[in-house]
Amino acid sequence: MAPTFNAIGLAVADMAASLSFYRRLGLPFPAGAEDEPHVEVTVSGGIRLMWDTHASLRSFDPDYEPGPPSGGWAFRCADAAEVEKLHADLVATGYPSAQEPWDAPWGQRYAQVRDPDGNVVDLFAQLTSPQ
Repeated sequence: MAPTFNAIGLAVADMAASLSFYRRLGLPFPAGAEDEPHVEVTVSGGIRLMWDTHASLRSFDPDYEPGPPSGGWAFRCADAAEVEKLHADLVATGYPSAQEPWDAPWGQRYAQVRDPDGNVVDLFAQLTSPQ
């Protein structure tokens, strides 16, 4: 049997801060999850998103050291207005903008913000039918 892609993880310095950010993007975490060293949520398609604190990762890898932020996740919005509103709301709450909203040449309204660990998170909505 071939392996099946099932989950992707994110290492975080502060679980509560990270979950607060991702709750604003609509991810449903149970009450009290911010006090856990490992948290998962299953999204459409059955893929699990996992958060682990740096301390949790060190519990089984004592040499673990977080690297610089890289990559991130992308969230599809209903339309361009939602991209604008969500970007503005996140920035007003104190999350840094990585890119103000713009019309990308690939036919999407796009914006980028940084999560509490500095990872870039994309917000996008389709402007035209994909080719």
